[in-house]
Formats: sequence, C-alpha cells, structure tokens
Amino acid sequence: MQRRIIPVLLLTLMMLLSLTACGSAGRAGTGPQTPAATDSGSGAPSEREDPPVETTGDIVILFTSDVHCGVDQGFGYAGLQQVRDFLIAQGDDVILVDDGDNIQGEPIGTMTRGEALVDLMNQMGYSVAIPGNHEFDYGMEQFLALAEKAKFSYISCNFNHNGELVFEPYVIRELAGKKVAFVGVTTPKTLTSSTPAYFMDENHEFVYGFFQDETGERVYRAVQSAVDSARAEGADYVVVMGHIGNEAACLPWTYDDVISHTSGIDVFLDGHSHDTDQVVVKNKSGEDVLRSACGTKLACIGWCRITADGELSTGLYTWNNNVAAPALLGIDNEMSRAVAKATDTLDEKLNEVVAGTMVELTVNDPVEVDTNGRPIRMVRRAETNLGDLCADAFRDQSGADIAFVNGGGIRANIEAGDITLRSILSVHPFGNSLCVVEVTGQQILDALEWGSRAVPSETGGFLQVSGLSYEIHSYIESPCVSDENGLFAGIEGERRVKNVLVNGEPIDPNRTYTLASHNYMLLEGGDGYTMFDGATLLQDCVKLDNQVLIDYITDTLGGVIGEEYEDLSGQGRIVIVEE
Repeated sequence: MQRRIIPVLLLTLMMLLSLTACGSAGRAGTGPQTPAATDSGSGAPSEREDPPVETTGDIVILFTSDVHCGVDQGFGYAGLQQVRDFLIAQGDDVILVDDGDNIQGEPIGTMTRGEALVDLMNQMGYSVAIPGNHEFDYGMEQFLALAEKAKFSYISCNFNHNGELVFEPYVIRELAGKKVAFVGVTTPKTLTSSTPAYFMDENHEFVYGFFQDETGERVYRAVQSAVDSARAEGADYVVVMGHIGNEAACLPWTYDDVISHTSGIDVFLDGHSHDTDQVVVKNKSGEDVLRSACGTKLACIGWCRITADGELSTGLYTWNNNVAAPALLGIDNEMSRAVAKATDTLDEKLNEVVAGTMVELTVNDPVEVDTNGRPIRMVRRAETNLGDLCADAFRDQSGADIAFVNGGGIRANIEAGDITLRSILSVHPFGNSLCVVEVTGQQILDALEWGSRAVPSETGGFLQVSGLSYEIHSYIESPCVSDENGLFAGIEGERRVKNVLVNGEPIDPNRTYTLASHNYMLLEGGDGYTMFDGATLLQDCVKLDNQVLIDYITDTLGGVIGEEYEDLSGQGRIVIVEE
C-alpha cells in the first residue's frame, strides 16, 4: 500500500517545523566505524512502496517519550508520520523509538488497558521501546502480554525478575551501513511510582525490580555492562534510551548520575520528567555525551542525527499551538485514520456531560513556566484548587476525618464549563479505588513528611489534602530515610513539616484518625507510603476514584463546582515557608 502525502499540507508542516526545531551542539561519534550486517532498524511499516531516493548517508533517530496516550495531541501520530516520511523522502535512514510511558494517561488507555496504544505503536512502525514506570499501571501480567503483542522490541538492562533480565538489555539495528546499539534503562522509582504490589509475589515480597540500591551503583553497572557488550558486538554508536529524568526525587538514578558513572555512551535519549532539556554531560572518562528529552503528549518530537561523517546532534521539532497538528493542518494519512478509528468508538460515552464548573481547575502553576515556556506541574509540589477538589471528594464520599490524594494521581486540568466523562477520566486515569484506614496522628505526620521531601522540586507522591492544613519549611533538608527500594524507612533529623492542624486543631500524634485515600497509597505502598502498612482497613476499594469525583460534584455540590474553588492556588491548606 502506498503512503499518501498531501504535498501542500506537508510543505506547511515542514515550514512550521523549520521555525520551531531546536538542537544541541553536535560532536563526532566515538565508536568504531566498521559497518556490519545486523537487523534492519527502519521504523517504517513494511508495506510502504515508496520509490528509491538518493540517500544522504545520515541516520536520524526519531524518538518519543511520555506520550501518555496523547496520540491526537501536539503533533499526534499523524504528524509524526509526516515528519518521518519527509525525512525518508529526503534520503535519511530513519528509525522510530519510544522512551516509555506511552500506554497510560488518557481514557483510551484506561478503557483498553493499554492495548489500543500498542496497536497504534505497531501501525506507527516503532522499532524499539522501553518500559516507563506507567507501562506497569495495568498490572504486570497485562504489561507482559502487551509486550508480547508488540511488533517492536522492548528492552531494558535493569528490569529484572529475581535478578534475571525480563527483556534484552540492548538491540543493534543497522542504519546507513552502521551498527547502532540501543540500550534501555528504566528508573527504579517505578517500584513506588507505579503500584508496588504489581512487583511482588503472593507473600508480598519483591520479585521484580530495577537493580535499585541506595548508591545507584547497580544501575550504573547494568548500563555499563550493556554498553560494553554492544561495543564488543561491533556497535559503531551506542544510544541509551532512558526513562530516568532529572527530578531530585529520582536520585541517585537521574540521567546525570548514569552518564557521569559510565563511559562509552554516545547519546542519551531520556524521558520520565517531561522536560525538554538539550544538554551535554561529561561521562566517567571526561568525554561529552549528548542528552535529549522531548517532553510529553507529542508536543515535541525528539531527533538525533548521525551524519555520514560521524557528527552527532540532537534536538526537537516543537508544536506550540493549542490545536493539534493533525486537526489544524487537516492531515490525512494512515495514522490519522488509525487514530480516528481507535478513538471514535469511545467518543460517544466519553463526551457525555456529567457536571459543570464555574471556574478553571488546574494541575499547573498559574504563573511560573519552565525554560521552554511550558507549564510547571504545581500539583506535585504545592496546593492547587483541583488538588483541593479531589481530596475533598475522597473525604466527602468516605466520611473520613482526613483525605489524601497524591499529586501524581491528578493528571489533567478541568476547564470552566461543561465537565464530560472524558474530563473526569483524564483527571483520574488510573482506576484506583476509595479506601479508608484507621491511623495514628504520628502516621499522618510521617506521611506528610514523606510527601514533602522533594519540595521545591516535584514528586508524584506530594499530598493534596482535605480536613487538614500544614506548613512545609523547605529551607530544612528533608529528614526522610528510604530503603534500597525507595520506600519510606523512617525520619532522621529535624522535620520540615510543621503546624499541622486537623479541622483547625493541632494534630495529636497519639490519637487515632480515619484517613481516606485510594488503594494505591493505603494498601499497595504506592509512592513509597509504607507507614500505613498494617493499618486497620475500614473501607476496602468501595468506589473508583473517578466515580468518587463525579459523585462529589453531582451529589454534594449539586452538579456545579462554584466559587469556593476559584483560586488556582487553592484554599491555603498548604503553606510553603522558604526561610
């Protein structure tokens, strides 16, 4: 089947790309230059019958990361196809890879348990992918089934079952007559930023892991071993595909940690923290390594170009419009039709109006943006009005004294106006369930301390609260201690959380309170919250989190969210004291 390209639309798209592409400084490749036969790495679907073109001898690695089901957002898969086809048409040898967190984040993922996304990745022609932390959100059995369904290779040098790697640590693809090795590495924070119980056996012992330890050395050794093996196999270039990121909560496994403790990596294509930084990092031998990340929801497409004479560079194609490229440019190609087919069947139910809001509800900082002008996820480091709403819903629907909702479980804004089922599912896409436990005030204090440990940086375990207020004295170093799996292990030193009030009264560490949250945090140790282990369970998975939110809005609030939630920064329940 010949691939359709609309010349005028393609020209328009590439003109826009030429104005928004940015890149890092290039350098020459350090690997041996001996070509050798191995697997073909072209990311194009096998049925393409494009006529031969004069080749440039350049290799282009297109990479996506943290798509989070946003297949019709930003460039969308339709725009990604156009970009890839343009590069192929100009003579580049192109491969398409993904750095994780693809199959979760929107209703299409939740309602198909990731299957629709793997189908689309297959049709898109991905060659290599790595698991991000959210690939495991539908359970280990489901992810491994999806990996079997994939027509591309999942790789990871550190995802293991009782010490044995689940996937190959690397693959080699032949591109433009060169061997390019792709090494996969996934953050050990996955054990707490997905559901810990999914990595355990029936005795609640961890059997799956990511070579986590307190120093990071096991991960560094795993990466180095894979790099060395790939070089020994004749790789001309080594590209690490990481779902690692730059968040302080991910120490000692950030991209800087990994690069600075290894050698032999040419390029590090990264994900997890949703940043778009293009930087150069010194490796263990003092050599430059390019590190590139491409944000989330296909707002950017990452690229790495290896020229015929060995020069390496990285950068982004960036889509800064509110309207997605496929819609704005009217792109009609194989992927636009595949995405439409996958999403249209869900639209009728998802577009059902379930409530309304007089005010905008946000996960983002109302003022501050990152260096690329993109919103910062305030819900993971400070109070927001949407965080207040979600926590209030859990407390209201459970009757508990206090409610917690982790910031990482609140995923999307709600615009003023009608609220659809799609909007609610986008806010709470994980399908967690309301639970209530009986805990002491001391356990509450420990949880607040753990949730606040990364402030002013982000962490998905940051707590939005109801029935409670507290201060975070961020100038005090966090006293939290974690074990080798990244789980809460205790407090050593002065606490940074102070002046905790429960319904206006100082918290009593010895008193018993009822606490509402979801199974992820209270029963499964999500985000490392081990202080609730063994707590008396009063309500066990009584209602899905998205239904909790719907019922609170429709029943308690009368179907309309009003002025009490109008302040984007919330109602003053969480105060950050900086000095």
